[in-house]
Amino acid sequence: MKSMDNSKNFLGMTVLVTGASGGIGAAAATAFGARCAHVLMHYNRQESEARSALERVRNAGGQGELLQADLSRMGGVRSLTQALAGRRIDVLVNNAGSLIQRTRVLDFSEELWEQVLTLNLTSAFFLAKAVLAGMVERKSGFVVNISSVAARDGGGLGALAYATAKGALSTMTKGLAKEFAPLGIRINAVSPGTINTNYHRNFSNDQMLSAVKAATPMGRLGTPEEVADVILFLCSNEARFIQGQVIEVNGGFS
Repeated sequence: MKSMDNSKNFLGMTVLVTGASGGIGAAAATAFGARCAHVLMHYNRQESEARSALERVRNAGGQGELLQADLSRMGGVRSLTQALAGRRIDVLVNNAGSLIQRTRVLDFSEELWEQVLTLNLTSAFFLAKAVLAGMVERKSGFVVNISSVAARDGGGLGALAYATAKGALSTMTKGLAKEFAPLGIRINAVSPGTINTNYHRNFSNDQMLSAVKAATPMGRLGTPEEVADVILFLCSNEARFIQGQVIEVNGGFS
C-alpha cells in the first residue's frame, strides 16, 4: 500500500460512498478525497456528523458534497438514484448498513425484516444498477460492496436479518463481477470484522467486544482506516486482476 500513499490516482474521478457520515464510510471518503477524488457522501439522519466528515475530506485536499436519503426504504433508494441521474460515477462504495436493532427471530416484524434487507442489500443492488450503465459506456468503473464477517458465521444473536443480507451481498458481488468483468468494470467486496466504530458501540456491549478481541489473533479491534485502505486498494491499478472477491479484514478472526 505504500506506493499509493502520495499518489493522485483518483484525480478527476467521482466517488459515491453511502453511509459516509462516520466509521468506515467517512474513513473511505476521506481517503479518496486525499487522493484528489470528488466524493459524493451519502448520509441518512446524522447531518452534523456528515458535515464534519465532509470537512475532513476537504481538509485532506479533496472536494465533496452531501446527499441525504433513507436507504432502508425504497422511496429513499429511488430518491438517491434519481439524484445520480446524468452524473458520472467512477467508483461506488456500497457501505450503508445496520442491524437497525438486535431482534430475536420470533420477535421480527415484516416491516423490520424488510427495512434491514432493503438497507443492507436491496439499496446496494439498485445503486449499482444506477451507476453501471455509465460505467459500461466508458468501459471502466469500480464497485466495492461492504459485507461483514456476519456473512460467514450467521452473526450474533439478534443479527440474523443483517447477516442474511450481508451473505446475499457477498454472493451478489460475485454475480455482478461475472456479468460486468468483460466490460472493464471491477466489482469486489470487503468483509470487515469488528471495527472500532460507533456502530459496534451501539449494538455491542463491552463484554461482547472483549470476547471478540480475545478470539482475534491480533488481539484488538480494527480501525475504519484499515478497512478504507483495502477499499482504495481494490480500486487501484495494483488490484487490476482482482475480480469478484470478498476480502476479509478481521485480524485473523475467521
